[in-house]
Amino acid sequence: MSKKPLGKDAYGVQKVMRTGDYFADSLGQFALNAISGLIGQLTYFYTDKIGMAAGAVATVFFVCKILDAFTDIIMGNIVDHTEPGKEKYRPWLLRMALPTAVVIIGLFTVPTGISDTMKLVYMFVTNILLTAIIYTAIAIPYTSLQIVRTNSQQERALMGTWRAAAGYVSGMIIAIAIIPLTNALGGNQRAWIKFGVGFALMAILGLLICYLKSKETAVESGKEPVVKVMGDDEEPVPFATAIKNLFSNKYWVMVLVLGFFTNVSYGISGASGTYYCKWIYGNDNLTGILGAVGLIPTIIGFIIVGPMIKKLGVTKSLKVSFFVGMVTIALRLINPTNFVYNTALGCFATLANIPMMCLMGVMTAMTVDYNEYKYGKRMVGTSQAAAGFGGKIGSGIGASIIGWCLAVASYDGLAETLTPAVRQAIYTFSIYIPLLLFTLMFIITLKFDLEEKLPGYRAEIEARKN
Repeated sequence: MSKKPLGKDAYGVQKVMRTGDYFADSLGQFALNAISGLIGQLTYFYTDKIGMAAGAVATVFFVCKILDAFTDIIMGNIVDHTEPGKEKYRPWLLRMALPTAVVIIGLFTVPTGISDTMKLVYMFVTNILLTAIIYTAIAIPYTSLQIVRTNSQQERALMGTWRAAAGYVSGMIIAIAIIPLTNALGGNQRAWIKFGVGFALMAILGLLICYLKSKETAVESGKEPVVKVMGDDEEPVPFATAIKNLFSNKYWVMVLVLGFFTNVSYGISGASGTYYCKWIYGNDNLTGILGAVGLIPTIIGFIIVGPMIKKLGVTKSLKVSFFVGMVTIALRLINPTNFVYNTALGCFATLANIPMMCLMGVMTAMTVDYNEYKYGKRMVGTSQAAAGFGGKIGSGIGASIIGWCLAVASYDGLAETLTPAVRQAIYTFSIYIPLLLFTLMFIITLKFDLEEKLPGYRAEIEARKN
C-alpha cells in the first residue's frame, strides 16, 4: 500500500518526513541525553557514594570538558572531509552504539581498593572516553543530520521538538528514578552500577533504531517529488578558513554564546537538585518528586512550543521563554527554603527551558544557511562542531561550578549537619547563577534578527545558482 504523498510547508518547501521518521530520529537524542544525564549525576555519586573530595572532582570534570570540547572540532573536520560519495553522518551512530553501553557501565565501576589519586585517574579516563570520544563521535554527525535531512525549516523545527522531547524523557527518567531507585537497591555503589546497566541497554537500542531509519539526504521516490538537500555535497573548506568564517558570522557567534550559557545552565541543573533536596529540604528522595512534578511543565512545554513557533516564530518564542525563566528564578529569592513554593516556581523555569531545547538546532541551521549566503559554503560539520565546542565548555563549567562552590564552602558529603557556608554555596549554583544566565540569554535574543532576514537571503542564494 503506497503512502500518501507529502505536501509542502508554509514556505513552499517540499516535506520529506513522516511520524516514524521523527520518532526514530529522536532516539538518537535519547541516547545522547542518557549519557549527559548520567554525567550530570556523577558529582553526587563521586562525593557522596565514593567519598571523593568535591574540589578534586570538579577540577577533573573541568579538565575533561576542555579536552572534550577540542575533540568536537576534530570530529567536525573529520565529518566535513569524508570521502565524496560516502555517507558522512549516519555510520557513526552504528559504530558508537556498543562502546556507548560499555563505557556507561564503566562510569560507576570505580575500584574501591585503590588510592584517592587512582580513583581520580579512573574517573578522568572513563569520562574522557565517554564524553570526549564516544559522545562527540555521535553528537556531531547526529546534529548535522538535522540540516541535511530536510530543507524545510518547519520540519527542522519539528525534528528539534521530537529530539528535545526524547532527550527530556531520558533526562526525566534519570531525575525521577536515580536517587529513589538506587536508594531502594541499597544506596551503594552496586546499586548505581545496576542503574547504569539499564540505561546502557536503552542507549544502545536508541542508537541502533536511529541508525536504521536515518537518511543522509532528503530524497523521496515514488509519487513524491525528488528533493535534494542544499549543499550536502559541497567541497570541503580548509579548517582554518572555516573557523575564521564562522567567527565572522555574527549570528553564529550569538548562537555559540547562547549554547554556552544554555549548557552551563544544564550542567548546573543536572546535579544541583540532589544537593538542594538533601541539604535545604532535608531529604534527597525528594529529588524523585521534583522530577515527577517537572514532567507537568515539560509535557505542557512540548505541547505549546509548536503553536508558539507558529504564532511568534523561533526568536520571539525564545525571548518569551527566557523572560519567564528570569522572572520565576528571581521570585525564588523571596523564600528559598519552602519546598512547595520553590517547586511551583521551578515548574515555570522548566517550562522556560523547553523552547531552547527544541530550537537550538534550528537556530544553528539558520546560521549554516547564512554561511552559504555570506561565503557560498555551508560548512555543516564544522559549524556544528564549533558550536558543540562552546556547548561542551559550558556544560563542563556548569558541572564544575557545583564542585567548586562546595569546595570553597569546605563541603563534606558524609557530614550530618549543614553549615551556613554550604547553604550559601547551594543557593549560589541553584539560584543566583541560573538567574544571571537567563538574563544574559534574554539580552542576546533581543539582538538576533536573522530569522526575519533569512527568506530574502535564501532567495538571493537561489538567484546566484540560476
